[in-house]
Amino acid sequence: MKIFFHKLVCFKLVYYNIICIKLHSQIKCAKCCQRRSTIIRDFHVMALSHAIMTALLEEDLSGYDLAKKFDMSLGFFWQASHQQIYQELKKMLERGWLSPDTVEQAGKPNKILYALTSEGKAALDDWVVSETKSRSAKEDLYVKLYNIGHCDPEPLIGEIADRQLQCQRQLALYLKIKDRHYAEPETLAINRKGIYLALSAGIRQQQMHIEWCDEALELLGALA
Repeated sequence: MKIFFHKLVCFKLVYYNIICIKLHSQIKCAKCCQRRSTIIRDFHVMALSHAIMTALLEEDLSGYDLAKKFDMSLGFFWQASHQQIYQELKKMLERGWLSPDTVEQAGKPNKILYALTSEGKAALDDWVVSETKSRSAKEDLYVKLYNIGHCDPEPLIGEIADRQLQCQRQLALYLKIKDRHYAEPETLAINRKGIYLALSAGIRQQQMHIEWCDEALELLGALA
């Protein structure tokens, strides 16, 4: 009887351990699936890697060249510091999305050119055809405007005037780029037409902001 009872206890313990192991595995699997689905979902949201791969569509570029391209072109719509770009390049190399090519330079440090791989192009294509997610706006100035009537409006009026000046400068730059490179959009190559449309959206956005600033300054001017 004691032997039977001992075997029964041992059997229950083993059974309990098996159940615990299975349950633990299921929990781990659920967490992995959740993490994997989160990664897939987040991948379809615009990321710095997509902007970098877009910049590499037509030519191989070094990290320095990419940083310059962000400063002068893509940076109008996606802000990234030079450090962020170099950090992202390292991650993309690990994913197999880019391939490096070391170029020797006389009297200078060697330069690494980054090229888009077939895996990287597939990842970019997957993002392009995915649904574009609209980003929720977070604008401090608009929230501050809710405080008009409960605070001194003078600083806000000055901030709106500064914002208008910034928009005017940005608009002048966009128009200069348009006149120099995109004066006749109908004659552009297909890949340049897409860039023109992004530039056109930026121009209209700045024009809208300037008009709004005019309205705000006129309306709030009497409070100063």
